[in-house]
Amino acid sequence: MPGTAGTPGTPRTLRAMNDRAALDLLLAHGPLSRTRIGSLTGLSKPTASHLLSRLQEAGLVLAGGTSEGRPGPGARLYEVDPAAGHAAGLDVAPGRIRAAVADITGRTVGTYELPTTGRGPSHPVVRQVVDALDGAVRAAGLDRAAVRRLVIATPGAFDPGTGRLRYAAHLPGWHSPTLLDELAAALPMPVEYDNDVNLVAIAEQRLGAARGHGDFVLLWNQEGLGAALVLGGRLHRGWTGGAGEVGFLPVPGAPLVRKVTRANSGGYQELAGSQALPRLARELGVAPVPPGPPHEAAAALVARAAAGDTPEHRLLLRTYATRLATGLASVVSVLDPELVVLGGTSLTAGGEALRALVEDELAELAASRPRLAIGTVTEHPVLRGALETALTATRDEVFDTSR
Repeated sequence: MPGTAGTPGTPRTLRAMNDRAALDLLLAHGPLSRTRIGSLTGLSKPTASHLLSRLQEAGLVLAGGTSEGRPGPGARLYEVDPAAGHAAGLDVAPGRIRAAVADITGRTVGTYELPTTGRGPSHPVVRQVVDALDGAVRAAGLDRAAVRRLVIATPGAFDPGTGRLRYAAHLPGWHSPTLLDELAAALPMPVEYDNDVNLVAIAEQRLGAARGHGDFVLLWNQEGLGAALVLGGRLHRGWTGGAGEVGFLPVPGAPLVRKVTRANSGGYQELAGSQALPRLARELGVAPVPPGPPHEAAAALVARAAAGDTPEHRLLLRTYATRLATGLASVVSVLDPELVVLGGTSLTAGGEALRALVEDELAELAASRPRLAIGTVTEHPVLRGALETALTATRDEVFDTSR
């Protein structure tokens, strides 16, 4: 009904819109003066003053130091109160759960890593999740009730129709049909779940190489080979949550893998996944092949190949680029993205040398000509994406001053 408080165009709604605009500016720019906030929002000085007073009373903004470098007394600076809310993220992988808590400004204030190797029925998944979260909360000097939202990243995806984790047979204990209900009962805050590579794409879109891009593909190669698809500014997850599981993609140059979910692999994974790099290096006469887990050996091989130490290394990099482009050609032919971001240590280790080779090969194999870029969120990108997702919802809740 016209005139009802909170409807579009009413004073309350306009105040809430201005409040949120100011808070977003403070998050983006850091401490700002009243004059600067007024200039960026288009508000008058009196209106900006009232706005800041209102946000201070609501516990959302702090008045801090003063600006320097200008004649006369410095202007008082305002910033978002970091304690206004907290969010958490979990990065789940075989053998460990990595957890972090961030304050509402996005600063990580507590981290914890829980080894899960060897934990059997006496340490069920729910207990592991709670222990990992509590470890990060304690490291932040908080209690669990201070966390407003949790986002859990896993390989594969939870099927929205059944609630069961799919495409991740290598993650023991996470496939119970009652798991999500058990986690909801054990945790006091709302919990969301997403694929780990999807969350890397969120991190790159918010903070990294895909900023400002609404249509892009993230190709990820680390422990596994996968992709995330962002179309029209939004993640495309697919009917069962399996969009982007390109490791299962049949490709030329690799045997046709059948029963792919049982094998937990497919043609593209076998052709260009991290585990294929040591084998390819041996075939091409590259020696020595670094020891260690396949993804660590692959990253070391790619880094050495990108440096071009020997003809064998250079051939390894070219062959690897061709293999990557072979599968990527199918993806870009269907989606025609503006940008492809290369992420994961088995790709980022190759730097510009690998990026340029893959882009050249892709131009030969596909009509679509996306720009390729190396991912720039390299410090725990899965966890960073989980935190960014949790923070988005937390900020919407905490910054809503229209209530």
